Order: sequence, then C-alpha cells, then structure tokens
Amino acid sequence: MPRTVLITGATGTVSTALLTALEGTEVGLRALVRDESRAAGPRERGAEVVVGDLDDARSLPPAFEGVQDLWLLVPNGPRAPEQHMNAVWAARQAGVERVVRLSVVGAAHDAPNRSGRLHALSDRETERSGLRWTILRPHWFMQNLLNEAGDLAATGTFSLNMAAARIGMIDARDIAACAARVLLDGPDRHHGRTYTLTGPRSLTFDEVAEQAGLALGRPVTYLPVSDDARRETLLGHGVPAWIADMLEEYARAYAAGWGDFTTGTVTDLLGRPPRDIAGFVHDHAAAFTAADGR
Repeated sequence: MPRTVLITGATGTVSTALLTALEGTEVGLRALVRDESRAAGPRERGAEVVVGDLDDARSLPPAFEGVQDLWLLVPNGPRAPEQHMNAVWAARQAGVERVVRLSVVGAAHDAPNRSGRLHALSDRETERSGLRWTILRPHWFMQNLLNEAGDLAATGTFSLNMAAARIGMIDARDIAACAARVLLDGPDRHHGRTYTLTGPRSLTFDEVAEQAGLALGRPVTYLPVSDDARRETLLGHGVPAWIADMLEEYARAYAAGWGDFTTGTVTDLLGRPPRDIAGFVHDHAAAFTAADGR
C-alpha cells in the first residue's frame, strides 16, 4: 500500500514546491487548506484536498485519517507553537507514523529572534512526540527577493535593512527537494535527524545584486536602508507589526554575522549541489523584468 503524506501549508512557497516534487511518485498526496477557494493549486498537482485550520483543533481529525506521514509547516506568528501542538496531537490520535517538520535556521532557546525561539519549542515537542521525526532548518530563502521584484524591475534597485550581511541563502525549491527525499526514503532512514539546509555559498546583497545584474543583463544595485525605513515599508504593505518586528530581529542578527555559514547537507541529501543565486534569478527573470517589458 502506498504511504499517504499530508501536506500542511499547502499553498505556501515551500509546500507548493514539495507538492510539485512529489507529484507522480508512489506516495499518496493530501493537502490541508484553510479555505476551499485555495484548493485549485494542490489539486493540479495531484493532491486530495481537505479543509481544516491549524488554529482549530476540532477541524483537523478528518484530514489526518489514513495518513502515515505528516509534512508539518506552520506559519510564523505568535500562535505557531499552538498550531504545531494541534497538528501533532491530531497526528498522534490518528496513528500517523512520522512527522517531517519545517523549522527555521538557528532555532534555539537563545536564538536572537523570536521566530527562532518559538520554533525551538516546537522542535522539542516534535522530538518528544513519540512519532518518528525529521526536522529541516533552512537558511534565508532566495524567494524572499521576489518581494523586491517590483522595485528591482522598475528601478534596477532593491532595498533591505541587511547592511553588509553575508548569508548562506537557499532556493526554496531545494528545501522542497530535500523534504521530498526524506519522505520518499521511508520512515526510518532519517529518523531523529535535524538537517540545516543552506545554499552553496554565503553572499552579501551587493554580491546578489552583481549576480542578478549578470543574469538579467542590466545593472542591479542594492541599497541598504535603516530598520525604521524598512519597517515603514513593510507596514505600508500591510505586513502585521509582529512579523515586521520579527524580520527586524532577523536583519539585526544577519547584519551582525549570524547567517554567514553554509553546510553540505543539500548535496548530501540530493547528490547534487544546491542552486545558486544566478540560476534563481534566471529562473525568475520574468518577475524581475516585468516593469520594463524585457
């Protein structure tokens, strides 16, 4: 009998890429969505769609029936540990065998950001859940640059409050590929492992701009801004204050050198190196050039 994987966060960046990576494999795919109106994407990738809300423990049991493997991704926010707890409890009640959890880089009780500290709580709950478990801790997503695509396309510049931070950033498609590898390898091979996932090298955002310019065939410039300026921009785009505060904490940590490292874990899991920034920009060139029509 094929194993059934329940995908949470099914319409987000990593889980969408994971559904794509698992499409056509021997596993059965089930996607949890909060709203039926968001079901089209997972269905297009061959998943059975179930409606449930990690905020509402009572809505979850039907989604977990007959599931062997849980891909557990909860959104960043102050309720993340509660949402994680609800999912783990539903999984245990339903007899799920394994959880593969998406955590964050540097999750620890003394992390310099609230996201890392909250994720550390859920990592520990995962380890003590009684289920087989694997935890993935990815570095800063290259896909975060897509949030700056409008400015970059219009002006050839992008602005972040990262100062001269050097970061081992990773393409989210590689995170998904690693998750797919773990899930397809069966419940025992990666049990009890925590994998920190990075890109191939640490980059400053000046280096990102240089590589993006080469890939796009036009100059690109990184413009560092203050924390206050970045916060004002985020709040102006409707980002909740809690998230803006969290991102500022990350930015300060990165600017202090906290993200300047890489690992060989992606290569170890996939048998190939992780994608580099030039390839990422090339693959998303349409987003970065939309404003000038090129």
